[in-house]
Formats: sequence, structure tokens, C-alpha cells
Amino acid sequence: MDADTLEKPQITVTEAALKRVAKILAGETDKDALRISVSGGGCSGFSYQYDLVKDDRQADDIVIEGNDALVLIDPISLQYMAGSEVDFVNDLMGQSFQIRNPNAVASCGCGTSFSV
Repeated sequence: MDADTLEKPQITVTEAALKRVAKILAGETDKDALRISVSGGGCSGFSYQYDLVKDDRQADDIVIEGNDALVLIDPISLQYMAGSEVDFVNDLMGQSFQIRNPNAVASCGCGTSFSV
């Protein structure tokens, strides 16, 4: 099996999230991607970080493109996010990006930190 046929853990970004990323990036003059990462900390052990960046993709990044949006996820964060869905929700509680992570065994009420 060659490198092109190796299966990478899947991350799904919904159309709503891609549209919101595109809208945010349209207002930026020097940023053209959203980088999602996982770092230690937060009330449940790990937390998601969302950073607007200049397209700084690395060879081993997961790159998700669509609807004029670019989302980058590094391979270390991917270990914790494999199988996740990134969505943008606009409801009575407010607007936010939400990650539905099947690896999380617990999360905080705000949805930005989790434990595995």
C-alpha cells in the first residue's frame, strides 16, 4: 500500500461551517484560512482553538476546502478529533462553531473543552 492509499481519519466540516468561515475570511485582508487545533487546558482537559491565519498549511495537515473557505487541522490535533464534525450553529443560545467529537467522553457546558 502506498502513501496515497493510506486512510486518514475523517473530519467533516458542514456546509454551514464552511459558509461562516468564508464570511469571516471575506472581512480579513491578511488571513485566508481557519486553523482548528486542540491544546491542553480548559475545564475538561483539552480545548479547541480557532485561529485565523495566512494559508500556512503543512504537508501533513488535513486541508478542507469548500464554499470559498479553507480549514486546516494539524496531525497532532487530528489524533483527538478523528471522526469529528465541525458545524456552525445559530440558535437561541447564540452563534458558535461546535465540534461533535466521538472521542470525547466528557465536555464542558460551553462545548469548547473536552476529555478523552
